[in-house]
Amino acid sequence: MTRILIADDEAAMREQLAEALSQAWPEAQIVAQAEHGADAWDQWLQHEPHACFLDIRMPGLTGIEVAQRIAGRTPVVFVTAYGDHAVQAFEAGAVDYLIKPTTPARLAQTVLRLKERLHRAGAPADMLALQAVLQRLAPPRAALPTTLQASIGKEVRLIRLEEVLYFESDARYTRVVYQLNGQQHDALLRTPLKELLVLLDPAQFTQVHRSVIVAQRVMASAVRDDEGGMQLRLRGSLDLLPVSRPFHHLFKGQ
Repeated sequence: MTRILIADDEAAMREQLAEALSQAWPEAQIVAQAEHGADAWDQWLQHEPHACFLDIRMPGLTGIEVAQRIAGRTPVVFVTAYGDHAVQAFEAGAVDYLIKPTTPARLAQTVLRLKERLHRAGAPADMLALQAVLQRLAPPRAALPTTLQASIGKEVRLIRLEEVLYFESDARYTRVVYQLNGQQHDALLRTPLKELLVLLDPAQFTQVHRSVIVAQRVMASAVRDDEGGMQLRLRGSLDLLPVSRPFHHLFKGQ
């Protein structure tokens, strides 16, 4: 059964699209609905849907930024209320789009395109075109923080991002592991990992698992096990971190 993810910050629009899809694509299953970009990306990692319908303008990560992270591994349909220049750019790339409110005829056309794409192997040229379009459309990022506030017992400590080794989900909190004066320490952040991801520079930090984000400067090697899993070794630390299947492509080698 085809799995679908819907992301829109308006509940009414999510429900409307879900109902319309149930009519246009009854054999598909909506496995997740998200109200903002960070949650959409987290849900994509959890469910690995076959197709995504992403609102362009969402808080946190935009639909375009979520599509950049998906990186062509799942067909994306952008949903927008604005018939601006983005629509022409989408037509030039390997993506589809819907204007709100969509019509049954237009949605049926989109579903047909998705079915055709899901039944053929994605061409590398299409993926490159998609990434080029998304790079052009991605909004400029706001200034990113250089420090984070973390709890250590009764103390609130300011941890510089340049000291961080990795972040790991820990129940309701995020565990941050960092080095200070040659020693490894850890502390707890109140910010969930999926929200923290929005605050981090993707040129410096890489997500390797739904629950793990690693500083690129300490990534040493990725090792496969006999069961097809993968673990990441770090420079200056004995910790081994899991690499989930959606991120194996980061370590394909040459």
